[in-house]
Parts: sequence; structure tokens; C-alpha cells
Amino acid sequence: MLTISHLCVSYSGIAALHDIDIKVVKGEMVALIGANGAGKSTLLNCISGIVPASRGSVRFHGAEVTVRRPAAVARSGLLHVPEGRQILSNLSVEENLLLGRLALGKRTASWQYEQVVDLFPVLGERRHQRAGLLSGGEQQMLAIGRALMGAPELLLLDEPSLGLAPRIVDQVFAVLTRLNDAGLTILLVEQNARRALGVASRAYILERGKVVRSAAARELAEDPDVVTYYLGGLAESARLARG
Repeated sequence: MLTISHLCVSYSGIAALHDIDIKVVKGEMVALIGANGAGKSTLLNCISGIVPASRGSVRFHGAEVTVRRPAAVARSGLLHVPEGRQILSNLSVEENLLLGRLALGKRTASWQYEQVVDLFPVLGERRHQRAGLLSGGEQQMLAIGRALMGAPELLLLDEPSLGLAPRIVDQVFAVLTRLNDAGLTILLVEQNARRALGVASRAYILERGKVVRSAAARELAEDPDVVTYYLGGLAESARLARG
């Protein structure tokens, strides 16, 4: 479904991604893990057309997308839920969800409003409330729900657990597993590497803008070096950040 070949991205002449090769097969949930600054968000932004590639190729269903504008990428069925949610805080929950339909273009909706609020009941309960008044976890649910309204064939998720309480993180990951089990293909960037490897089928490790390792998620989760440098280290960093 998604093939990334020799992808490079630079900011003001400084390389952020180096010769990235990644594949995502239909029906998979693939995780991208790595420390802050590894290039994970840059990669998703390049896939969705927000950041231009300096070299290389991104193909979705065989079609080159690196030359397309972000709106055209979204209307092809490649939807991006960015870090920080980026909901429209002055609009209602319902209005935010309905705006997701703009990504449909000429494609047919695969998710109706009623199905999204069934997946996230709190969104239905608060449909008339301003989105900016939702909690962080509710805003994350809204961002995912808005993307579903655009009928994603491939969903890009950037740090869905960032800043959320453990109970809400459990809910979000349960939904992601449910969506993937129903056939939705997902490319997941997640700082909580242990949780990401727990739900993904395969994973890539990014370090300083390069893919340094790729394997089945279970294999990586059981590798002593990965546990030491990525699972244990990231968990310790998160603990220190929380104080």
C-alpha cells in the first residue's frame, strides 16, 4: 500500500531524514519508534505532503505522492492525525467531525457520523460542546474520529498517547487495535515504544534520521538491545519528564 524509497528531507540545508526505505502492507499496523528528534514526525509530514522531500519517492497504491499537495494526498485516502491533535477549538465537536468529510473528495464514505460516535461515545455526548473545552484525551479521540470521517485507507498517527493519562492511553490503544482488526491500515509514530510494539505487527527504529532496524514488533520487543536503548530508555525519559 505504501512504499517509501531512498527518501531524504532537509531543513535549510540540514538533513533530517537520510535514505529512508519503508513499506506498509494493506491491513498492517506498523510502528515507527525512536527518541525525540529521530525524524519520526518529519517522516509522517513528508508522506502527507506537509514537508517536501529533497530526494526519493513516496508511493501510495503505486502512485507517486511526493509531488501532491496535502489536500490531494488526503483525498487519495491517506489521512494524517498530527501530533498535538490540531482540532478546530472554536467549532463544536460535531462540526469538527463533519469537516473530516472534506477529505473524501470523490470517494465514498466508509465511516458515518453515527459509527464514529459509537466508537467514541463521549463525542456523541458532547457533540454541541466547543472542541477546545474537551480534555486532552477527548481531543485525541476527536482527531482520530475526524480522520475516520474522511474514509482513510491508510491512517498516519503521530504520538496519539502524548500527554494523556494512562487510563486514556489504554482506551486509545484499544480503539487502534479494534480499527486495525477491522482492516484499517495504520502507520503509528509513538514515543511509548513498549505500547507501540504491543499493538503493531512490524516496526522500524529511527535514529538521527535513519532507519537502523526493522523487524517483527514482537522480535524487537524481546531484543535486549532494543529494550535497553529504546524501551527502557524511553520509559525512563518519560518518567523524568513527568517529574
